[in-house]
This record gives sequence, structure tokens and C-alpha cells, in this order.
Amino acid sequence: QAQLEESGGGSVQAGDSLRLSCLHSGSTFGASNMAWFRQAPGKERELVAAIGHSSGNIYYSDSVKGRFTISRDNAKNTVYLQMVNLKPEDTAVYYCAADYVLFVGYMNLARRNYDTWGQGTQVTVSS
Repeated sequence: QAQLEESGGGSVQAGDSLRLSCLHSGSTFGASNMAWFRQAPGKERELVAAIGHSSGNIYYSDSVKGRFTISRDNAKNTVYLQMVNLKPEDTAVYYCAADYVLFVGYMNLARRNYDTWGQGTQVTVSS
């Protein structure tokens, strides 16, 4: 099974930017939907953004739409999350996740079973 490794987290001030990266170690990246989740202390894990294997299929949660951008580079087996205008409520551990697709096509990215996870990277935004 593939392994995922996140990087790029850190401590910033409100209004700053960060770019998270996730390296997919397996051979199935090109046939996988990819997603970013986050979890703050005392809260449920939340789907933030997702990108389909076709790249043209994109999902964002309402809380980050217009501020975050998800993208992928299949040649590098990497998915990115560009975050701008960060807010204190964005503080969380951010996780990368993968959904290997057996039959490729257009899918509802918010309903997929993301069953392969990275260890997470901490993002802290101060007021």
C-alpha cells in the first residue's frame, strides 16, 4: 500500500501564507483521488479540499473556498495545498489522504473513501 508524507506546516501570523506538500510513495498516484483534511483539538476531522485523478474535478469546503488552492503534479507524485490569508480558525493538524480508483471517471469527491493517510503536519495561525 502507498505511504504519504506531508511537509510545509509551521507557525504564522494571521494573513500569512503557507504551502503544504504531500509525497505519495506508491505507483497508484495517477489513478488516485487526493484530499487534504484537518483536525483541531476537540473537533471532528474535516475535509478541506480534494482533487480528482483527472485534475479537473475539485472540491473545497465553504470555510476555505477562495483562500486555499489544491493542485497536483503527477510527474512528482505530489499534491499541494496553497493557503493564503490564513486565519486563527485554520489552526489544526493537516492530513493528506488518498483514494485509489479502480474505475476512473468523474466522482463526488466529498463522498469518497480516503483510506490511506499521512502522519499530518501542524499549522498554527496566531492573531
